[in-house]
Amino acid sequence: MPHPRILNSVSRILYPALLALCLPLAAQAGAQKQEALSASVRAVLQHSVSDQAVSKPAFPTQYEADAWLNDMSRRLQKRIPDAEYRIDFLNTVHYEATRAGLDPQLVLGLIEVESGFKKYAVSSVGARGYMQVMPFWVKEIGTAEHNLFHLRINLRYGCTILRHYLDIEKGDLYRALGRYNGSLGRPEYPNLVRAAWHNHWTLPRRTADNGHSPAS
Repeated sequence: MPHPRILNSVSRILYPALLALCLPLAAQAGAQKQEALSASVRAVLQHSVSDQAVSKPAFPTQYEADAWLNDMSRRLQKRIPDAEYRIDFLNTVHYEATRAGLDPQLVLGLIEVESGFKKYAVSSVGARGYMQVMPFWVKEIGTAEHNLFHLRINLRYGCTILRHYLDIEKGDLYRALGRYNGSLGRPEYPNLVRAAWHNHWTLPRRTADNGHSPAS
């Protein structure tokens, strides 16, 4: 058996490395960088995050609402066991993503990578909530009472910020995701989000003869 002093030395070396491997991805996510905003851009973003409740579902028909919610709810069940909260979460994701002109399934993929669907996740740089929003955004475009751990507020900020980065990058999702993560130009984060989106949240394409198309 190795000498206890040797075991202690090995433990001091290996333990931090093993701990880093076990930490959730959210600890390395959510690092949008603070940049100067023009008055016009700030006004648009402030309007976008104004605290208004979800007024109505963003689905074209009740059939599409039921189909999307049932499918996504089944996929999300292990991560969010409470059925009532899970449906509220999905309704809010769909509403806020659609409001910002984003694919709701993309937003689910981003949330999976950013926080692992943990409402109170906090990254090593202080990003908060499901979409790991950096607190400086509240000072830039929000109001003091905006709580980034609040479901609707967090999703509204996250979707608004991603839409802002997409506009800056003229629709280039790869670069917009890099900006969102604070890793512009590096492939790891955009690839993770795209993989989560396509592997876990993309809806199967509906056949033309059933008369319905995916809600996206």
